[in-house]
Amino acid sequence: MKLIFSIAFSLFLLIDSIGNVPIFLSCLKSFPPKRQTIIIFREQIISLFVIFLFMFLGQPLLDFLRIQHSTVFFSGGIILFIIALKMIFPPRNAHDISRSKEEPFIVPLAIPLSAGPATMAAVILYAAQVPTLWHLFFAILIAWLASSVILLSSSLLSKLLGTRGMTACERLMGLILTLIAVQMFLNGIQVCFQR
Repeated sequence: MKLIFSIAFSLFLLIDSIGNVPIFLSCLKSFPPKRQTIIIFREQIISLFVIFLFMFLGQPLLDFLRIQHSTVFFSGGIILFIIALKMIFPPRNAHDISRSKEEPFIVPLAIPLSAGPATMAAVILYAAQVPTLWHLFFAILIAWLASSVILLSSSLLSKLLGTRGMTACERLMGLILTLIAVQMFLNGIQVCFQR
């Protein structure tokens, strides 16, 4: 149970739903609240499907491409570290997304915002580490549910926390994500020396 919640927490940080709230609000600003809820829910379902796809097909894909676990650890750690740095030190135009009148579908809300490369890399890594895939299945589900609740209540959350509160939460998560990234990198070194 502890393992499930540990993985769920790291995946929740990777999905970065709090950091994505301003981007979601910016993309969906021209739609009525009811339609916003439908779009967010639909995009979250798509992202969950993509994450589960990587859980089952990630390892066979690595085997087919002859990519070793240490490589995934290193690359995953680097990607996480870059994402963590962007969360702690966001670029000035991070939330300035052009507001299209067209309804967003799959890109950018489902992929890469909810199911990004770091999340997919982490899922592949965890699939190789967990005792059974059921552990990872429930961890993904918990992380996804928590992220979906935050995104579905994005308008309310934005009003409650304000801009400063949202920024503080995102930077705190970025700090924790930095620790996970460094640990992942160290795991890669450990795997290399175990050969």
